[in-house]
Amino acid sequence: MTTPKNIQASDKKLEITQTRSVIGGKANQRNTLRSLGLKHIGDSVVRTADAVTVGMINTVPHLVKVEEAK
Repeated sequence: MTTPKNIQASDKKLEITQTRSVIGGKANQRNTLRSLGLKHIGDSVVRTADAVTVGMINTVPHLVKVEEAK
């Protein structure tokens, strides 16, 4: 399942999980995942949905799954 490119900046907490590998991907996509704190498939981080984080998620929506954190 991929993340649609419609994530909006807000005060919500987002749980971001890497679902696909970056092998063979573009350098900016690898760097974006590393900046989010994701190194391996299955890694998850919780971040606020600020403009910077939303921009990074929208750069690699096909590699991550985004859910609202509980």
